[in-house]
Amino acid sequence: METWRVLNTGFSGPAWNMAVDEAILNAHSRGLVPPTIRFFGWDPATLSIGYFQRSAKEVNFDALQAKGLGFVRRPTGGRAVLHDQELTYSVIVSESHPMMPTSVNESYRVLSMGLLEGFRELGLQAEMVSLADEEEKKKFESMGSAACFDSPSWYELVVEGRKVVGSAQVRQLHTILQHGSILLDLDAELLFSVLTFSSERIRERMMETFKERAVSIKDFSGQVISYEQAVTAFTTGFARGLGVQLEAAGLTPFEQELAEQLVRDKYGADSWNYRK
Repeated sequence: METWRVLNTGFSGPAWNMAVDEAILNAHSRGLVPPTIRFFGWDPATLSIGYFQRSAKEVNFDALQAKGLGFVRRPTGGRAVLHDQELTYSVIVSESHPMMPTSVNESYRVLSMGLLEGFRELGLQAEMVSLADEEEKKKFESMGSAACFDSPSWYELVVEGRKVVGSAQVRQLHTILQHGSILLDLDAELLFSVLTFSSERIRERMMETFKERAVSIKDFSGQVISYEQAVTAFTTGFARGLGVQLEAAGLTPFEQELAEQLVRDKYGADSWNYRK
């Protein structure tokens, strides 16, 4: 059985969290580290936006500052995510790995098997829904808000028809980085208070639609799952879902140094975060 690396890097600031993901991608592309699964949290709670989003148009920065939230632009696409009461995961693996299909959608399906098994480890009956047919697409179609959980992928992890994970993927240096949010609890009001809408009526309507489609573990099961409990469950889930052995490790000196550089030059810089 192949051995992959698993990291639990705990709670860190927004720039550091994104820098570490990119540093691992870079290290893996050079053959310096094995395929890696990472779990982490955010301190402070942070709004992240997708690579292609226009921050000035979609984010209410006055509200963001007033509520003491962090902000960062992700290297991946997708929409805005409030990283608050959640377990965040990332998976870094080469595009040429035998397990990885060439299609982005199919690779998302393969990697999400780890998520599926993690939810099952917590006793939740999650399932993966294909949005390839028009009926399923219509059920999950978005009204167009800036919020990530309102925007379905080709394969969606759902519990009783409601989305339980928001994920995004990027490919650089022939390497896949997929990361996403596993909601332990959900504060939709906080998320929608820091996004910009044309009117209060539109905000309320979008938020109600969002609540109908997104669900946290607490919302669904009534369980209060801690960060560490979630790490344990999803470590087991990824090992089982991907059919690999996971070995706990820390960042290498190369990754640590590169992440520090990326904080200075990229994820901690206004030129990156506010460039659109």
